[in-house]
Amino acid sequence: MPALLNSTQEDLIERGWAALPAEYRIPAERPSLAEAQSYCKRLTETHYENFHVASWFLPKRLRPHFRSIYAYCRIADDLGDEVGNREQSLALLDIWSGELDACYAGAARHPVFVALAVTIAECGIPKEPFADLLVAFRRDQTVTRFATMTDVLDYCRYSANPVGHLVLYAGGYRDAEMFRLSDYTCSALQLANFWQDVRVDYEKGRIYLPTEDMLRFGVDEETIASGRMTQAFRELMRYEVGEARKMFAAGAPLIGMVDAELALDLDLFTRGGLEILNAIEAQDYDVLRSRPAISTWRKAALLLHALSDKFLSRRRVAA
Repeated sequence: MPALLNSTQEDLIERGWAALPAEYRIPAERPSLAEAQSYCKRLTETHYENFHVASWFLPKRLRPHFRSIYAYCRIADDLGDEVGNREQSLALLDIWSGELDACYAGAARHPVFVALAVTIAECGIPKEPFADLLVAFRRDQTVTRFATMTDVLDYCRYSANPVGHLVLYAGGYRDAEMFRLSDYTCSALQLANFWQDVRVDYEKGRIYLPTEDMLRFGVDEETIASGRMTQAFRELMRYEVGEARKMFAAGAPLIGMVDAELALDLDLFTRGGLEILNAIEAQDYDVLRSRPAISTWRKAALLLHALSDKFLSRRRVAA
């Protein structure tokens, strides 16, 4: 805990930690690298059901890096979204930001940062994408409406796009064009999640549908609040789903620019995002009364399709 805090600040931080899993706290003593990497592996496999499936196809050398990156993102996201109190979340995000600074200075104590320090050193990752994510989580505490799609995509620039940059850095890629394509895919994924969770986000006090688009299609907040499906809302969602599809298409060339193992993961992310859009369409864009979901068999089918494409690609190279 930072020094020179007054009793009110200490109480705010303590109540924030109490709302989260005990393992998220910063330990009194720095763990060993083996303990830290085990922590990230456990956190990843218990929080993200698809990660350990996809990671089967990653080179073994990359798995600890992807786990440490995911663990950083997971806890940071929870600090911003699972505490339930704006001031407490902001205080904890400040602490997490301090640990990030300490990590780059070689002095962090949290197991995530002990593991992440190795990833940063071996992959040459700058601080910016990690810090950018914290900008988005801080914004979540104060920004709940977005005037235009430009504003939404500016949010994605901090909330989603840094993850793609981190994945590329971990894979050894530094090309600016690859980062640009990754931004399309990551922003499209974020939009797909937003359109899937319109009702869920509204219950948290947030609307990611651009106000400008809502007005153009004749949709007001009362429509979302009531959960009442209207033709105007259906047309709005049809338009937003179409825009997300265009972004997935714009980012798709990246899959063919990386090695086969990483391409499989990128392909799965893209297919998964498109499947969310398919699920929205399948229920005629009514995301107000039920949240579109991808069934287990569809997830299995996505994996099989991605594996098939990877196998065929290897055969073409061999030929």
